[in-house]
Amino acid sequence: MPSILKSMATVSGLTLLSRVLGFVRQMLLAGIIGASGNPVADAFWAAFRLPNMFRRLLAEGAFQAAFVPLFQGESVKGDMSDAKRFAEDILAWLIVILTGLTALVMIFTPIFVSILASGFRTDPERFDLTVLYTRIMFPYLACMSIVGLYGGMLNALHRFAAAAAAPLLLNVCLIIGVLAYADQTSEVTGYAAAWSVMVGGVLQLLALIFGAMRSSLLLRLRLPRFSGAAKRMLVLGTPGFIGAGALQVNAIVGTNIASREEGAVSWLIYADQLYQLPLALIGITLGIVLMPAISRSVKSGDEAGAKTTLNRGIEIACFFALPAAAALIAMPSFLCAALFQDLAGDATRAIGAGDSAFNNRDVSQTGFALFVYGIGLPAFVLQKVFAAAFFAREDTRTPMTFALVAIAINAIVSISLFPILGFISVPIGTIAASWIEVSCLATRLGQKGFLRTSPRLFSRLLRMGILALGLGFLLKAALNHQDTLRDVALGQDWILLLVLTFIGITSYIVAALLTRTVTIQDIRPTAAR
Repeated sequence: MPSILKSMATVSGLTLLSRVLGFVRQMLLAGIIGASGNPVADAFWAAFRLPNMFRRLLAEGAFQAAFVPLFQGESVKGDMSDAKRFAEDILAWLIVILTGLTALVMIFTPIFVSILASGFRTDPERFDLTVLYTRIMFPYLACMSIVGLYGGMLNALHRFAAAAAAPLLLNVCLIIGVLAYADQTSEVTGYAAAWSVMVGGVLQLLALIFGAMRSSLLLRLRLPRFSGAAKRMLVLGTPGFIGAGALQVNAIVGTNIASREEGAVSWLIYADQLYQLPLALIGITLGIVLMPAISRSVKSGDEAGAKTTLNRGIEIACFFALPAAAALIAMPSFLCAALFQDLAGDATRAIGAGDSAFNNRDVSQTGFALFVYGIGLPAFVLQKVFAAAFFAREDTRTPMTFALVAIAINAIVSISLFPILGFISVPIGTIAASWIEVSCLATRLGQKGFLRTSPRLFSRLLRMGILALGLGFLLKAALNHQDTLRDVALGQDWILLLVLTFIGITSYIVAALLTRTVTIQDIRPTAAR
């Protein structure tokens, strides 16, 4: 069995590079169009939310949850031609469905925007800009859906690099587009950014097609037909889409609620970008790697190996997620100021666009949202891990059931608290729903006998929690001397952030090794046990 850590290293390394470029993109946009006080910011991020939601579902979540086990089942039989024929049937149906969906959204965009961001109806400028940006960007969904298909095929065969590298192209296109029009009005910059998203989608599709050609997986175009495998895909895919998409549906609910407060859509998007970095590197990566590994064990009759792989995944998830959560909770506003004000200001001044448009209120509100999301980060990560255990066994109904519960809880909490707390009710609702969903998934896994906790797992998780708590106190104490430390960091918050990040990571890893929370043997890329 391929090493989980080795596979994670491939996906995480490319994902990290993509997210670094994503930060560059985000900082440029924060510096140029800001957040509160600029309708372009809210309009662009609201419009980007819809195709981006489907990207996360189809390229990272629900589609692969249903597709990978079935494709892998065909490939395990040793007949790759049957596996490709199944994939070609799914491609044919994707093209038909996506063509119809794209045409529908393009024609009735104002209606979709009214549903997505109902608060914009009272602001014609924000509403019209959102409609325009949505029409430009929505065809990106079709590209990413086919990217999800090719990525699922490659992931099923443990070839993770091409799908993990593809998002780099989107960020490169957005950076180029924003830089090219940085000296124009914010409306022109937003227009250029929207077209950059569309171009990035096309380039990602071409990259995955090339990767499939190199692996002899290029698919032929066929007329759609309901083969046995396609029907099975439909049965698995419908609840899987709902189950894996709970977080994204919650995000849509949040966008609608936040649209009622000026600047809130942008604050939540910027906070989302920050917590999505550890989520992508840990949770999404683990989900991508674990599902094929568990599925192969199950289909080979090695149930004990599947349980051990899941336990290993939980350990890895918590080892990285807990300190990341501690950092987000300990210094949320400092993170936002260092990245979106200090570093973004240096970037915008360097390109002649003036100081960062991300003001102190934006820092405070985005930091508040990031603090709340930090509390939920371990739940976001573990949801990916636990869901993979169900999906690998072709059980998409159980995650769907709990996802529906989570969606209802999120909506109730967000809507009921909004008149009292404002936009911060959105992340509160999201984390409450996520923790309840994770608890339900773990309980059901235990009831079915798929999750077997061990003294080693319990002991290590306890030590990880203590070490993460210590890391949080260390970072908080360092920020109490922020003025003194800033002098050492040449007066730059972003340099101080790099220093604190290095110290925090080093301290956590050394402490983990000294307390045997992890060992050198765990880090070596040996086969998963």
